[in-house]
Amino acid sequence: MKKGNLLIKNAAELVTCSGFEAKKGKAMSDLHMIFDGAVVVEEGMIKAVGKTEEILGQYPEENYEVIDASGKAVLPGFVDSHTHFLFGGYRAEEFSWRLRGDSYMEIMERGGGILSSVKATKAATREELFTSAMKRLDSMLSFGVTTVEGKSGYGLDYATEIKQLEVMKEVNAAHPIDVVSTFLGAHAVPKEYKGKEDDLIDFFIEKVMPEVAERRLAEFCDIFCEKNVFSIEQSRRLLTKAKEMGFKIKLHADEIVSLGGAELAAELGAISADHLLQASDKGIEDMAKTGVIATLLPGTAFSLKEKFARGRYMIDQNCAVALATDLNPGSCFTESIPLIFALATLYMGITTEEAITALTINGAAAVDKADKVGSIDVGKQGDLILLEFPSYKYIPYHIGVSTVEKVIKDGIVVFHKI
Repeated sequence: MKKGNLLIKNAAELVTCSGFEAKKGKAMSDLHMIFDGAVVVEEGMIKAVGKTEEILGQYPEENYEVIDASGKAVLPGFVDSHTHFLFGGYRAEEFSWRLRGDSYMEIMERGGGILSSVKATKAATREELFTSAMKRLDSMLSFGVTTVEGKSGYGLDYATEIKQLEVMKEVNAAHPIDVVSTFLGAHAVPKEYKGKEDDLIDFFIEKVMPEVAERRLAEFCDIFCEKNVFSIEQSRRLLTKAKEMGFKIKLHADEIVSLGGAELAAELGAISADHLLQASDKGIEDMAKTGVIATLLPGTAFSLKEKFARGRYMIDQNCAVALATDLNPGSCFTESIPLIFALATLYMGITTEEAITALTINGAAAVDKADKVGSIDVGKQGDLILLEFPSYKYIPYHIGVSTVEKVIKDGIVVFHKI
């Protein structure tokens, strides 16, 4: 991708979110603002940050593409740290079934749920997966996302899991958004492995993960640790082996039942534990102590009409909280960052400032990229967004509508709202 030389000046608010690691508890409220701010990007990397007068005195405008951000707020690009954006088929009919009160298990029994997406993804060609993924990333870009995590998990076998990760690698090379790939083979249990879940874990450890690791098709390994899916012990076994193979680890934890997934994430030193609707007080305490990022997905709780994760409590207990969309074809078919802001601030007790942190520097930390993205700091990638409005406070205030006017990736304007 091309790298740009850019100077942004006169920003009403330069919301730097400055930092190189996740922010915990009270620190999530500190956005490190600069009023009448300026940013210099050279060869795609942030070279200088400060007051406009100071920056213009050191960096002549004629050497750069110049953006006058008068009356605009400038923020780091958003990091969507939990998605399943690469999949085949859709599950619109399931949404209608849920609206009439059908349970998750009833939908599964008639061939719906994750296994429906598995069937469609297996049938999809690489070209179909690539084209649909690129369109979804275009939409994410329009909401200000410049880095995204993407999971496999709609194969549950060798061929399709590898196919998903290979296509994700191609998408990463072709699209401005940086894609961080996660292997999630242990996403559900196919019918042929019902009652033989340990054999499925063995299959992933012995047959699939070594190739994923050798070919560097994924940075992370994840598992759906949940009642009637994969147990604590099965999750511990797979993730321990994953670490030995060089993967960083995440897990879907305590979404439906308080199983102890948060505690396991802390025990294993996971980068993040995600969902956490039913996380125990002890699990939250353990995560805070060990620095595991609590990645919360309010769009999923909203879509399923479940209680939201205890975001306010987690922050008050000194956790580092990230927010993400969980874009997927079933339980949360949305890539809307404005929706996530609205749900977090209106229904989870999270302040606007904390939500900004959760979708920037803490989102970056949740994909182990806080040293590269997630804040406007010298030495990081020139990934920035300009809002239509003079303050970050307009993001949740303009409910459900994107306030992003421009998106800049590596110093190049890659989206401009018409």
